[in-house]
Amino acid sequence: MSEKSFERRTFMYATGIAGATLLAGCSGGGDGGDGGDAGSDGGDGGDSSDGGDSSDGGSDGGERSFLDEEPNYDGWLDGANNYEQTVDWTGQDEVTVMVGYEGLSFDPAAIAISSGTTVTWEWTGEGGSHDVVSQDDGPLDAETASEAGHTYSHTFEESGTFIYSCTPHEAAGMKGAIHVE
Repeated sequence: MSEKSFERRTFMYATGIAGATLLAGCSGGGDGGDGGDAGSDGGDGGDSSDGGDSSDGGSDGGERSFLDEEPNYDGWLDGANNYEQTVDWTGQDEVTVMVGYEGLSFDPAAIAISSGTTVTWEWTGEGGSHDVVSQDDGPLDAETASEAGHTYSHTFEESGTFIYSCTPHEAAGMKGAIHVE
């Protein structure tokens, strides 16, 4: 192999890695700024108009704040997709939960909010048709939709823990919970 061929191959390899790294940053949930547009890149927030920045309760593309003590979901979130811990969005007026995040999950799967907070579920367009329906006769009853940008909102006035799922994908782990303080 000639030295020129080796140098070209090394350059192409290094350029490919740099390009892949840059692309991964573009599709991995944003740059820590406003969270990106989750409908198109699978990120973890919305845009700043729908709760996508930390000033109005949405995910900010960076680290999330979690509750110190996890609410009791009576096993509801066992096996739920995308569930790690409850995200603390208390003190916010409006927050956004993505529907169809990575196909079959809510993002975040569990949130804590204050009484009077409006939660908006925004469809990503991924994973087929989804709905948002309460378990145990709760207040949520969103129609089934599949198009990106579809939204459903509910204002939680009473404290308590509300569990919900996507009816078509509940068995696949598409479940969520809202703890209202």
